[in-house]
Amino acid sequence: MSTNSPTLVFFDLDNTLLPIDSDHAWGHFLVELGVVNQEEYEKANNRFYEAYKAGTLNIDEFLNFALKPLASHPRKQLETWHSEFMKKKIEPQIHPKAIELVNHHLKQGHICSIVTATNSFVTKPIATRFGISHLIATEPEIRPDGEFTGRVQGLPNFQAGKVVHVKNWLDSLGLSLEDAANSIFYSDSMNDLPLLEKVKMPVATNPDPRLAHLAQERAWKILHLFA
Repeated sequence: MSTNSPTLVFFDLDNTLLPIDSDHAWGHFLVELGVVNQEEYEKANNRFYEAYKAGTLNIDEFLNFALKPLASHPRKQLETWHSEFMKKKIEPQIHPKAIELVNHHLKQGHICSIVTATNSFVTKPIATRFGISHLIATEPEIRPDGEFTGRVQGLPNFQAGKVVHVKNWLDSLGLSLEDAANSIFYSDSMNDLPLLEKVKMPVATNPDPRLAHLAQERAWKILHLFA
């Protein structure tokens, strides 16, 4: 391993850098806007979120649900709504400790990326807000005219899919987890166990009960960013 090899730092987003789930919050925001059926959409949104927390989420079924509104409205209108979403729902959830954690790594010249199962339309502006230019997310399929199809492009960035996408991204940079001087992954969720087990320093961050228990068993670092 070269002494000049970089430190790689990966951040999950929802309930890790944010104290909320941005995917769930976006769905609730669409309900507030009145652009989806309130009763049906809210019920399904909550059901999928509970399944995610329980580790039983059917990712294909969820993405069929979550990406459908992207295909139902023009891209320009979606982006206008997202700007409002950032101001009303995301900005109040940006905590100083999360910003400090990200800046700590950026100032040291570490290669940082947000690695999230939430789709890139929702998460790209959030990653930018944190000052992180690299985003590995589930990618919505886009038509040649720039509009969304409502389908996912390629493998969802979920569970073991995160390992695949991280490897592909590092390959594009001529890097690897094995050759990195250090690799760190901050995550709250047991869903992220495949990637947590691949890095040299897994950090259970605001961990769910199952991950907290596992982290204690394996003597992984546990970090709480939010009161």
